[in-house]
Amino acid sequence: MCTSILYTAGDSYFGRNLDLEVSPGQEVVITPRDFPFPFRQLPNLDHHYALTGMALVKDGYPLYFDGANEKGLGMAGLNFDGPSHYFPVAAGKKNVAPFEFIPYILGQCQTVAEAKTMMKDLNLVNINFSKQLPLSPLHWLIADKTGAAIVVESTVTGLHVYDDPVKVLTNNPDFPAQFAKLADYAAVQPGVATNTLVPGIELHSYSRGQGTAALPGGFDSSSRFVRVAFTLAHAPAGKDDLTNVTNYFHCLHSVEQPKGTDQVATDAYEYTIYSDGINLTTGTLYYTTYDNNQINAVTMSDDDRQGKELLVFPLLGKQTINTQH
Repeated sequence: MCTSILYTAGDSYFGRNLDLEVSPGQEVVITPRDFPFPFRQLPNLDHHYALTGMALVKDGYPLYFDGANEKGLGMAGLNFDGPSHYFPVAAGKKNVAPFEFIPYILGQCQTVAEAKTMMKDLNLVNINFSKQLPLSPLHWLIADKTGAAIVVESTVTGLHVYDDPVKVLTNNPDFPAQFAKLADYAAVQPGVATNTLVPGIELHSYSRGQGTAALPGGFDSSSRFVRVAFTLAHAPAGKDDLTNVTNYFHCLHSVEQPKGTDQVATDAYEYTIYSDGINLTTGTLYYTTYDNNQINAVTMSDDDRQGKELLVFPLLGKQTINTQH
């Protein structure tokens, strides 16, 4: 299970929590403009926008979990087991395997509007990366530095693209159902709740934050969707990048999962393996890991955008504690 958000405060910051029971071996990967992307059903993409993000490099191919391009467009794939459906190859369609979807869009589009156009006649096809790496059931959040965001879902009824005004995505159910659920919590507020339960009766508040008492606190996808939508909507805007990066991670960490709290099998618990965020203007990727919650950064420089070879940065997974004497 996962959570992805777009936080806009001066610059826009895009990324996600990756929640699984086993780390997939992700690293920060920069793909320069001339790295050749082979596609299974389309011509190779030999020249494209440079990308940065979290990926598993397999057989020389960067399998991106999430990322952004040099033009300020970001994209993340989140688990969507059940509703997700991929199709056979279809004549007259742009047949793209789901593991190709992120480079297909980020390699060629600068904005959400361009991504929408690129997805006309798109068919997400049921082609595995390999026998060892079958497809994952996913849906995607796509966002750009202007603050626009959309959700893309491929189900048995076809490919659906939804505008996402709350700039949030988690997992099941489908996006329209998740968005509709927000109405149940419309009265939640940062301050003290107004007494509409028994009007005319003086009720004494026993705690600060009672306006948020109705917020769901579970780690299920619906609860996380509501909780992070509220947190993101009320997150302050800082005066500089450092403050905004800090605010961004507080939003994501409001729905992170500690080990031992979300059991998925015998002796197996899902947890937040990493949280990341990319400044869509500067291209800097920031991240924390479960074992290292200090914010770390990888910058995509002009030189990094050139060339044909992947640049791979292993995650700093050891906690750093600043000791004062």
